[in-house]
Amino acid sequence: MGKNKPPAKYSAAGLLWRGLRKQSWPRVWREPEFKNSYDVVIIGGGVHGLATAYYLAANHGITDIAVVDRAYLGSGGSGRNTAIVRSNYLTPEGVAFYDRSLDLYKSMSNDLNLNVMFSERGHLTLAHTDSALRTMHWRAEVNKLQGIDSSVIDPAEIKRLTPSLDVSTNTRYPIMGALYHPPGGTIRHDAVVWGYARGADAYGVDLFQQTEVLDILTEGDHGSGRVTGVRTNKGDISTPIVVNCTAGWASTISAMVDVQLPITTHPLQAAVTEPVKTFLPTVVVSGSLHVYVSQTDRGELVFGASVDPVATYNMGGTLEFTEELASHVLELMPGISKMRLLRQWAGLCDMTPDYSPVMGPTPVAGFYVDVGWGTYGFKAGPVSGEQMAACVATGETPHLIKPFELSRFTEGNLVGEKGAAAVGH
Repeated sequence: MGKNKPPAKYSAAGLLWRGLRKQSWPRVWREPEFKNSYDVVIIGGGVHGLATAYYLAANHGITDIAVVDRAYLGSGGSGRNTAIVRSNYLTPEGVAFYDRSLDLYKSMSNDLNLNVMFSERGHLTLAHTDSALRTMHWRAEVNKLQGIDSSVIDPAEIKRLTPSLDVSTNTRYPIMGALYHPPGGTIRHDAVVWGYARGADAYGVDLFQQTEVLDILTEGDHGSGRVTGVRTNKGDISTPIVVNCTAGWASTISAMVDVQLPITTHPLQAAVTEPVKTFLPTVVVSGSLHVYVSQTDRGELVFGASVDPVATYNMGGTLEFTEELASHVLELMPGISKMRLLRQWAGLCDMTPDYSPVMGPTPVAGFYVDVGWGTYGFKAGPVSGEQMAACVATGETPHLIKPFELSRFTEGNLVGEKGAAAVGH
């Protein structure tokens, strides 16, 4: 049975009293005993899996849940992204979906009783060509029709907002304008993972790390039967419902029940500099240069680019990425040429043909998917968990995720978001 209560809150006086008495703090989440039966098993202990578990418990009273991860919680894409959030997408379906996620992020610190360090700093998508500027106007109009704060601004306004950008006309890639999205910003990605994990655990959800899924057990015809359980390296679990919330291994997990996904997996590299005094107040993205950059509260610049061109599972950094990234960033901000790059990393991105996710039920009864997030899965974590929880609990697909069902690929109802994801961010 779940505890049916959110994480405990401490007053300022209570925190001070506990510190002075040197009392030990309780673990953020339990280390539960492994059971052989659960109502729901969620594969993937990142933001999507943990959010789904949390909202199943908090919104629907379903607490007999196991979340399993082959490594540690947040070890995948949730811990390897650049923590940018926004809702200025291209399609009406995408705009509505990500705007709901942004709303959940804004209230998350209060909802989960944990400071997730949400910073609403504005999001600039730069245009360097006439065609790019037309796309920015297109996106702005779609956004406005959906009630999203988004508009195209000129170089003078860009310079006012972000003085470090070179907006002169004698550069190799002149900045002709930008799509400005004031609600966009950043958030502490690991804090989001911890918040959802602690919240789910408080309701009685069991979280299992170092637990690898070896197979999904079914009965009936291949590709159209029914889920009966999950086989892991710690033993078998009997369950009627399995939710695939993995990234990188989404196709591998789905293949266990003969559900084929139109996904290719590519690495996405990122890097961070030494910390300096804050000078970059906004998030800056350039689709033409395939680069994006923001500055953390500690003063580091966080950079990223587009996915690597070759599909692979290699998460090592490359010199080619560093050279290309540095040259493109210096086109935008030549003043940072003496900053030192400290480290780089990569994550795995599952790319679909229309750059939109795959969500909802599958032809195998009891098997649900929340996958195919490309480079923007972190932005969608809260709303995905909320909507997938409703889908599992009610047996009906909510309208926000209906456009992203697997059946759209055979029915020809694609949700093309490539124009809003030139570099994925």
